[in-house]
Amino acid sequence: MTADDLETVQEFLDDRSDGETVLEAVLAVDADHGTWTFDDVDLDSGTFGELVSRGIVTKVDGAYRVADPAVVESVLTGKELDEPTDDNDFAADFNRFWNDVDLRALAGLFGALLVVAAARMTAYQSVFQNGYVVSPANDPYYFRYWMENLLEKSSGPTDYGVLVEPSAGVAARRPLAHATNWFVAELLGGGQGAADTVAAQLPVVASVVLGLVIYKLTVLLTRDIRVGVASVLVFAVTPIHAVYTGLGFIDHQLHQYFWLGITLLTLAWLAVDLQRRLASSTSQDTAVQEHLQELVTWAVAVAFGLSVAAGTHTWGGSPLLLIPLAGYVGLRVALDVRARVSPARANLPLLVGLAVGSILSLILHYRWGWHATFVAATPTLVLGGATAVTALGEVWYRLKIRSRGLLALEGGVAAGGLLVFRVLRPADWTEVTARLDDLFLRSGATETLSLFSTEYAVFFGPMYQLGMGFYVALIALGWVVWLVTRRYKPGWLLVGTYATYLLILAGVQVRFAGQLAIPLAVLTGLGLVQLLAVVDLARTPVPFQGTASSLRDDARDGDTVATDGGQSLEPSISIPDGRKIGYVVGIGLLILGLSLIYVPGLTADVTHSESQVEAASAIDDHAAAADRTYPENFVLSEWGDNRMYNYLVSGESRTYSYAQNNYMAFQASDPDSWYDQFEGRVGYVVTEVDGKEPAEKTQVRLLKDLDSDGNDTDGLAHYQAILVDDDVAAFAVVPGATIRASGAPGETVVVSTNVTVGDESFIYERGITIEETGHGEVTVPYSGEYSIDDRQVAVSEEDVLNGTVVELEH
Repeated sequence: MTADDLETVQEFLDDRSDGETVLEAVLAVDADHGTWTFDDVDLDSGTFGELVSRGIVTKVDGAYRVADPAVVESVLTGKELDEPTDDNDFAADFNRFWNDVDLRALAGLFGALLVVAAARMTAYQSVFQNGYVVSPANDPYYFRYWMENLLEKSSGPTDYGVLVEPSAGVAARRPLAHATNWFVAELLGGGQGAADTVAAQLPVVASVVLGLVIYKLTVLLTRDIRVGVASVLVFAVTPIHAVYTGLGFIDHQLHQYFWLGITLLTLAWLAVDLQRRLASSTSQDTAVQEHLQELVTWAVAVAFGLSVAAGTHTWGGSPLLLIPLAGYVGLRVALDVRARVSPARANLPLLVGLAVGSILSLILHYRWGWHATFVAATPTLVLGGATAVTALGEVWYRLKIRSRGLLALEGGVAAGGLLVFRVLRPADWTEVTARLDDLFLRSGATETLSLFSTEYAVFFGPMYQLGMGFYVALIALGWVVWLVTRRYKPGWLLVGTYATYLLILAGVQVRFAGQLAIPLAVLTGLGLVQLLAVVDLARTPVPFQGTASSLRDDARDGDTVATDGGQSLEPSISIPDGRKIGYVVGIGLLILGLSLIYVPGLTADVTHSESQVEAASAIDDHAAAADRTYPENFVLSEWGDNRMYNYLVSGESRTYSYAQNNYMAFQASDPDSWYDQFEGRVGYVVTEVDGKEPAEKTQVRLLKDLDSDGNDTDGLAHYQAILVDDDVAAFAVVPGATIRASGAPGETVVVSTNVTVGDESFIYERGITIEETGHGEVTVPYSGEYSIDDRQVAVSEEDVLNGTVVELEH
């Protein structure tokens, strides 16, 4: 225990008239039994609960003991401790979060991680169907394309040459995401089976690992295992995160989220370690020196640097997640100056880690060609700005200037840095603005809407995307803002900075709500446990215990000197008695259960139906029978499904641009008029069947013969139905066989044949107008026996595929 524990015991003694009797009682039973139960000590439950909440009594293996009898004895006798019990070895303290917890806490964590996995498997039947691994949405097929492309080129997990530009083509954007997918697939043996396993399972596995990271981050900040487990549960059922990392959803998000979690965890560790050393030491210089002398400090700093480099090369918009890092450094320096802590020494590990990340990022760019120059150089820009701001803060600290004007000057430094970058690197600046336009001005996708879209009445959008705990998290965020303005809490400053920034981004486009879910899980977990405590269903979370008593002010210039009183780790999860269990379950279901309800609905918006997969399978079978390969088997469809169709048919799912640029125009015009425009680029067309389209729309024209019983003779010439289902129809684009007939000039004859497509049967009819020459012709897309009056002509599938002319004689 630390010197602050002496103060905690003394406060207990001062606050209670029977404090001495209570402490003597627990010391006596502790000396007799070592570990004991509540029944062994003659105390009421309220007094006993206060001893536990203050950390004077702690729980071990289902029993209790006095946390440090020597400290309690010292307070009672007024004698100083013979040996200090100051626990400055934060490495050991941090390990205690994992090694000194009871089985109930471990079971709680394990159960929460199971919920993380289960919430991401709600689309199981949609993903595994018809012998395929059908990833939800559109973009995952882009990542599957590159993973399989790399697997074909590589000879094993050590063949990193496939990742180097220009041989791979993965270097332009998201290179580390592609590299990770490929590497894991190679470790699993390579081949299509490994690729399918990675595509299906890696998002779920990554989410479970991220859940563990969130638990570590939360317990590190709160020193409360209950809050840690609650945060993982909140994270588990966050709808938008569960969708973006659900079964089969292999995209850049799973990598992006993971590395963001590592960045937050490592930065929080560096912040909290220093904070607690300062709180437990009488000398700030000594505390900072001990922080810098710890080997684990530099190991964490390097891990932070690795997360910066990895996050930079994971996705195209990675510089956006370096902005809150820059903001945190600026605010952290001001916080250090206010607390009379040297910013240069306090932030040296952070700057070293950022330097490691900057160097690695540039090496990957210049050696392997990964990413654009400005993206790879962004960590270096942040490092330069962080160094300048830290140096400025150090001057402020040494001159003992009030900290209030520092933030304004830091803003000027940031603006000046951007201006210099624009002047010195105009080409990079142009690319930055182009990417920002692409990111924020792109429309047409659901993810481009605001989190507070009026489509969901503003208020309900956050709950639909982030769960019922969103507004609980906002209250906790307000508490964080209040806290960091009054106390030295760099760890909470970190969470508050990222949560606020990502909340603003999500307000612009909801796609960023997935990143927001990570810091928000910490805040929601804390708020949820505090909510239970307010209604007397749980002990008060550690961060809210003794908030006022550990704050002291420095009157020299009005700035708050923030010292965090040593807080005890809440080591166990207790089960309430009687009807309280029902209340806890009820509140849990309200906050977590209702959030989970949204997950299947959001998932259904991005999964592919059984009919769509059957359409892809029918196209694949037709293409194999017709010996069509890419691009002859290219599928034209709505762009949101286009990669799925083409991946399942040909594996060519690199882009959907052709469908995006042409499908709407195709849908609004005569289908046969597009045949020549396709120029062999399109082999199949998939249309949606909803019965609500106007008569002139393409899907109505394509399907009308199926509904007319052959009464309409204006059929189409180049579209052969190969699957017609309740909501999807698939057509092969074919040259068609030309039937040539003779007769009296001006006469119109009708050719017809019976066609069966799956369970659908219809009569296909076309009219032939005999010209002045006495001959006429018509092109048909179906094989079969065509009847003209009492005459018949056989059209084979080869005739249809090869554009053969078939003569019908008198």
